[in-house]
Amino acid sequence: MSRHNRAARPRPQAAAAETSSLRIIGGLWRSQKLPFPEIEGLRPTPDRVRETLFNWLQTLTPGAQCLDLFCGSGALGFEALSRGAASATFVDASPEVIAQIRRNLQRLKAQNGEAHCRSALDWLEEKMADQEATYDLVFLDPPFHKDLIRPIATLLESRGLLSNAAMIYIETERDWTPQGLPDNWSLYREKQAGQVAYRLYQREDLGLEMTDLSPLPSL
Repeated sequence: MSRHNRAARPRPQAAAAETSSLRIIGGLWRSQKLPFPEIEGLRPTPDRVRETLFNWLQTLTPGAQCLDLFCGSGALGFEALSRGAASATFVDASPEVIAQIRRNLQRLKAQNGEAHCRSALDWLEEKMADQEATYDLVFLDPPFHKDLIRPIATLLESRGLLSNAAMIYIETERDWTPQGLPDNWSLYREKQAGQVAYRLYQREDLGLEMTDLSPLPSL
């Protein structure tokens, strides 16, 4: 076959981006399925882990201002909105991820959600404290083995972005050692599921006593 004929062959069309779906577990949108792009390293928080987490947070989610960093599928932020959170801010560096988050917000008619296509570190470094924009719940689920927890935690504190008794959820590889976190973050709950470890911290504002959450069951 001549070079001309080879060049004249029609090129195959690029395959459309593949998608998977997540299921919202509870609240207003219970059982609703939302698509998210299949991107290497994107791993939505498993249903069982989400159910445990939101049982821990059952009295705290309604009315909360939420921040979902490294949001990926948006599973945690959408679950919080479904369960009555006042707002959710989604942050991720992937344009495909953020485009789908915005489509899902439109699908759900969720006007109390916003999405930002930025790296979490860059977004936090530019974010300044605002008394009307502090976060009560923060979901922190970065790529594994990248040592991102400590700088993110430092920025959340130094920028004054957390409410007095904010709860911070951290999902990591099983062997991650929780070192270098702010001194006023106290471990409230922790569990493991397979190769994933997940922990919930409560922030103590300096000079204030921590809220007693002991009545919540340990699941």
